[in-house]
Amino acid sequence: MSSARQPAPPRPTSRDVARAAGVSQATVSLVFGGKWRGRVSGATAERVRDSARELGYRPNLAARSLRLGRTRTALLVVPALTNEFFARVYTGAAAVAAEHEFGVVLYPSPDGTGPARDPFASARAALDGVIASSMAADALGALRNADLPLVMLDSDPRDHGTAARVNLEIADGMRQVAEHLLHLGHRRFVHLASAVDTWTFAVRARALADAVRAVPGATVHRVTAPLDVRAGREAAEAVLASPGPPPTAIVCDDDILAAGACKAVRRRGLRVPDDISVTGFDDLALATAVEPELTTVRLPAEQVGERGMTALLAVLDGRRTEQAALPVHLVVRGSTAPPPVS
Repeated sequence: MSSARQPAPPRPTSRDVARAAGVSQATVSLVFGGKWRGRVSGATAERVRDSARELGYRPNLAARSLRLGRTRTALLVVPALTNEFFARVYTGAAAVAAEHEFGVVLYPSPDGTGPARDPFASARAALDGVIASSMAADALGALRNADLPLVMLDSDPRDHGTAARVNLEIADGMRQVAEHLLHLGHRRFVHLASAVDTWTFAVRARALADAVRAVPGATVHRVTAPLDVRAGREAAEAVLASPGPPPTAIVCDDDILAAGACKAVRRRGLRVPDDISVTGFDDLALATAVEPELTTVRLPAEQVGERGMTALLAVLDGRRTEQAALPVHLVVRGSTAPPPVS
């Protein structure tokens, strides 16, 4: 004789959570809607989450999204998927998004820094907002036209067409590089600059030129290259093959270009840093994979992503966003030393 199948236990509801936590259903809704700050104490919010976990309660996100008119999805637009920096930005943004039951869709601009096309037939129907990292403001026309909140990361503060902005102390980072090399005694610099025309690279160029100009007898010659090792090597080789005294320091806009510069120095039969010092920017994993390890500027990429997603959530909730730029730090390693005695 077969036994009758037992009905599944009823799915716990927000009312059950409220009863278990000793709060109102409205409080449960505030906690799971991410709107409890300033209205509910942190201890109460944690008690609600604990009760939900014990009961196995899961909020009905689909129903809530329909009710709120939100998809709980953000778009992160980056220049490329191959650069470790942007992968770390995504990691930071996704971590904050997950805490608030948001999803993050990663979208590389099809043409590098721009223009970025609308990846959906209707971005407004599919997204709650856009976060764009290290891109020119005019590269996002299609997404701006979707009338979505736009948070820019590492971008020109003079562009006022954004809902919020998260910047790094990029100029200070390049000043730290210049001061380190000038203190070592370097006076002949080459700036191996990115060929990408964005705010962040323009800031690096200005900061380096200003720092060098302030020291009598110091000079800097700027050359550009696409952001890959081979292009960086070829640009540095051309500089080292040109007539006149060679530079004693090559300052690169990122670690990838710096790796290329190190290869160029070795191909000329010279040594880093004995003959020429080389610096990078970003502190990617590559910086400690090369030999000697790169002196570079460490950028808190994950924190940039975290701050960007936090800013978007604040905009969606009508709250103020944090404005202070994130600090960056020079990491001195084996690729820099005093210049050779002439």
